[in-house]
Amino acid sequence: KILSMADYYLDTTNLAAADCKRKVAELLTENQDLALHINCMSSGFKYGIPMDCDLVFDVRCLPNPFYVPELKTRTGLEKPVSDYVFNFDEANELLKKICDMVDFLPPLYVGEGKSQLTIAFGCTGGRHRSVSFAHRLYEHIKAQNYNVNESHRDITK
Repeated sequence: KILSMADYYLDTTNLAAADCKRKVAELLTENQDLALHINCMSSGFKYGIPMDCDLVFDVRCLPNPFYVPELKTRTGLEKPVSDYVFNFDEANELLKKICDMVDFLPPLYVGEGKSQLTIAFGCTGGRHRSVSFAHRLYEHIKAQNYNVNESHRDITK
């Protein structure tokens, strides 16, 4: 009697946990791209590596806006800082390579039954370069209609 009232029936007898999770997501999520939640975050290595990250990219190899007096107190969310960071060919090439890899990953994570992917960028203090990169990657992923958010752990320190 209860079975006849159910909207969905899923026999999990022979399913691994990841397969069960994927089947439930398929039933309940119209757009499979939204079944994976992606977080783009920034942080400062001098405050420690962020916990629970799947990927961490170190952008300390790029010129630091901290040493430009008019940019020192600003953040990577502000246009002058972001423009400074991405004024260098190396920064644009690095972002392109990261975007290429990140474009490849979501179906793999969903296929393994993962519901979250956290991508972190780190620089020295977590206010300039890492923030600029996390925000640019967030915009890139958002344009593809994935479920994505951004967070900046050390931006106010």
